[in-house]
Amino acid sequence: MLRRLYQWTMSLAQSRYALVLLAVISFFEASVFPIPPDALMIPMILAAPRKAFLIAGVTTISSVLGGLLGYGAGVYLFEEVGRPVLEFYGKTDAFATFTYYYNELGAAILLLSGITPFPFKVTTILSGATGLDLGLFIVFTLIGRGIRFFVVATLLWRYGPDIRHFIEKRLGMVFAIGLLALLGGFFVLWMI
Repeated sequence: MLRRLYQWTMSLAQSRYALVLLAVISFFEASVFPIPPDALMIPMILAAPRKAFLIAGVTTISSVLGGLLGYGAGVYLFEEVGRPVLEFYGKTDAFATFTYYYNELGAAILLLSGITPFPFKVTTILSGATGLDLGLFIVFTLIGRGIRFFVVATLLWRYGPDIRHFIEKRLGMVFAIGLLALLGGFFVLWMI
């Protein structure tokens, strides 16, 4: 089953609509969608290494734009959804303290969240809810996501055939490691 899923993803990565689909996935992953765009970006680059930097650029820009949607959700839905929940649990003061520290460390948090498997949508929504400066949000989201996607693109562009061979030979192990990284991000979120 895993092998069929891999083959399906590789064929999808070679379709003429792959770049549009990647842009849509990248956009929604930054605010609501749970699957990281790497799941399509990596096979697309392996299938067409000469387009690695175009693919990384589309992924980065779409992710930043999707991050703005998450930021907007944090701004506009916090009063209707977030604040009543905080008041119900008597955590309004705690959130004010959290907001202060989040805004002090916002650039570093965005940078790390943009690079790591930590669910990026959490920081985009929190950034809006805490009123993090929008300019700072855009700049550090662009830097963090750019680093993440362009490093992957560069490695795949340079070592793509070897990496593809490694993935195809050890598909189960690669899938398990990717799944553990994704679950680890959600575990960190749960611990916060």
